[in-house]
Amino acid sequence: MDQSVLVIWVFLCLTPLLLNLSPVAGNAEGDALNALKTNLADPNSVLQSWDPTLVNPCTWFHVTCNNENNVTRVDLGNANLTGQLVPQLGQLQKLQYLELYSNNISGRIPNELGNLTELISLDLYLNNLNGPIPGTLGKLQKLRFLRLNNNSLSGRIPMSLTSIVALQVLDLSNNHLTGPVPVNGSFSLFTPISFANNQLEVPPASPPPPLPPTPSSSSSVGNSATGAIAGGVAAGAALLFAAPAIFLAWWRRRKPQDHFFDVPAEEDPEVHLGQLKRFSLRELQVASDNFSNRNILGRGGFGKVYKGRLADGSLVAVKRLKEERTQGGELQFQTEVEMISMAVHRNLLRLRGFCMTPTERVLVYPYMENGSVASRLRERPESEPPLDWSKRKRIALGSARGLAYLHDHCDPKIIHRDVKAANILLDEEFEAVVGDFGLAKLMDYKDTHVTTAVRGTIGHIAPEYLSTGKSSEKTDVFGYGVMLLELITGQRAFDLARLANDDDVMLLDWVKGLLKDKKYETLVDADLQGNYNEEEVEQLIQVALLCTQSTPTERPKMSEVVRMLEGDGLAERWEEWQKEEMFRQDYNHVHHPHTDWIIADSTSNIRPDELSGPR
Repeated sequence: MDQSVLVIWVFLCLTPLLLNLSPVAGNAEGDALNALKTNLADPNSVLQSWDPTLVNPCTWFHVTCNNENNVTRVDLGNANLTGQLVPQLGQLQKLQYLELYSNNISGRIPNELGNLTELISLDLYLNNLNGPIPGTLGKLQKLRFLRLNNNSLSGRIPMSLTSIVALQVLDLSNNHLTGPVPVNGSFSLFTPISFANNQLEVPPASPPPPLPPTPSSSSSVGNSATGAIAGGVAAGAALLFAAPAIFLAWWRRRKPQDHFFDVPAEEDPEVHLGQLKRFSLRELQVASDNFSNRNILGRGGFGKVYKGRLADGSLVAVKRLKEERTQGGELQFQTEVEMISMAVHRNLLRLRGFCMTPTERVLVYPYMENGSVASRLRERPESEPPLDWSKRKRIALGSARGLAYLHDHCDPKIIHRDVKAANILLDEEFEAVVGDFGLAKLMDYKDTHVTTAVRGTIGHIAPEYLSTGKSSEKTDVFGYGVMLLELITGQRAFDLARLANDDDVMLLDWVKGLLKDKKYETLVDADLQGNYNEEEVEQLIQVALLCTQSTPTERPKMSEVVRMLEGDGLAERWEEWQKEEMFRQDYNHVHHPHTDWIIADSTSNIRPDELSGPR
């Protein structure tokens, strides 16, 4: 046989074997999520980034992965999705959180979800799911949160669920379940609230314990005297043994609490944060050079932020909360952790990890290489170039998208309550990242929330929030409008230095005064050196003025702000606002002809036609 023919024959014989030995495997998790996307209707394009041509799904929005590029979290709550779940979800072997609540998903819960043995939280509530609860869910031994309420599920509650020893939260209410309520295993911990509004057989109430026998009246006096003597002796002994502890507590309280304790039992069983890394305190001490003042990046009402370098060489921002023993510090920690862990968006700061000890509460964020918008506008070294106009436009749009996600795509919705340039961070590509959710408030299905204390920064606080303590997403819109003016002018929202030039200390009033006198060249940040588009500046000012109207109902939603910044609807909204302002001014002139000197608030002292002519 010719040698060349022999080589070809050997190659053809070995090719199938080689292909069998080294197949080119696709990404099973990406395929599973793409199957889910194909089976769902997505009117709001929430799944637009789910591109099946990518190598893995870790770059998709609403998907979180671990360091090995395994999907650990799918967050699609309140996304207005319709359609049905798919069995392929059972292939997400490392999935810990499956959040599909508050949609219009119908059909059955796939039995294959029982294969997700790493699952910690399964939230399918507020959908249209029907059929039985799969008994295979009993295999999810790490499951802590199971919420299937407000669906149309039927049949019996599987007894297998009672074997999930880790289960902490259970809600099966508002379904069509029948049969007995299990009372054994982990189900012994749950109250009837977990099973309300079904056709279930409620177990009979346990008989009350027998009452102790009543002592006879003849011995009551003697017994009371003996009890009083014994009680006095016990109280004296307790006080004697408690005195050293009381003294020690007093001594530790008067000492400054700037030292550290790194005890073996650092874990707090009350907080479970799933995919977040739990750092040891010693690890963060080493990373920040023992929280050295040289590494301070910023200070806030609840603590300081330090620059740190972890053992793997990565840079982080370490936020150490002060007053960790007080209710306020604990509430701050729990609020911020919950907010950040549930909000997943490219324009929102993600929490990398946390540390909890009996005396310390520490949060670890990715380090933002370019700092905050405020620092780039007003504290940059002369060796670094200023923010150019194109970057400022991207910052305006990116931060608007992040806030819109908080308001419209989180359930319950999240209100930031301190939107300002200092809380808009910049990554290595100068992409805007909304940070510091420490002042955020979870909103239930209400439009407003009344608080006992107004929190925020002077110059950014909406007038209705300042006067009534009532906040809504429109208070964020007001703060965002002021932040836009910071971007345009480079000025602070509140600056006493402007008094030296007889100017307004409030940035909003200062801008309106310049517009009234048509001093446009003074308004734009001098660092831009004239390198900006005047029409785009005018459009951003219009958006800012729409956002800072005195009446919250007249301000646009952040989703509308995003559309206006993308070029959709600004001209119409601005023209409508001009007409309303002209009507108000004509009315005030007729009914109050001698009150031109009165300024109601910082949003009503400028004629709209002085910014731009009719369109």
